[in-house]
Amino acid sequence: MQNKETRFFELALESNALQLGDFTLKSGRKSPYFFNIGSFFNEGYIKELAELYAAHILENELDFNLIFGPAYKGIPLAASVAASLSSKVNRPIPFAFDRKEVKSHGEGGKVVGNLKDKKVLIVDDVLTAGTAIKQSVEIIHQAEGKVSCCLVALDREEVIDDILARDKILREIEVDVFSIAQISRLVDFFESNNQHKEASIINKYINSQ
Repeated sequence: MQNKETRFFELALESNALQLGDFTLKSGRKSPYFFNIGSFFNEGYIKELAELYAAHILENELDFNLIFGPAYKGIPLAASVAASLSSKVNRPIPFAFDRKEVKSHGEGGKVVGNLKDKKVLIVDDVLTAGTAIKQSVEIIHQAEGKVSCCLVALDREEVIDDILARDKILREIEVDVFSIAQISRLVDFFESNNQHKEASIINKYINSQ
């Protein structure tokens, strides 16, 4: 298991961002675990989380010139990732985000930042069905930007129409979705820490799809 993936799981559990239990997702699907990136913010781990994103970006040489964070949780995420990455490459990394409501005064519009003719990296918290990513892609296209790829903290590896959500997104809108961690790797993490019951819960859910 990669060091940054291990560190992500450690931080996620320590901050209660990743919880085991009985949860109902937005899609209506039942899940034995829930991921809430807001807990990273609440517990003061945003700097370490941003560094994991930045490390993944640099290691995989993701090609972009602007970071986009979808409202609302994506906004502090984009800001912190841009700041972390900027300090590592020693140059400014611009970021932008959208509003839930269109602003009619001041600079106006739905997007804060200039996306026109920019190659955009979307940063978000979790990939479930891909709905939020598709909405972000639409916003970026409307602002005359081009989506390079997307990076999330956790890929739930949900199966949609008999295909993994990340593969379905690539097939439908030609956007690659990268992740710091994948839920199947949490099984390995739990097993390596002798948490066999927890590993079994996650593994059973994955195999039930």
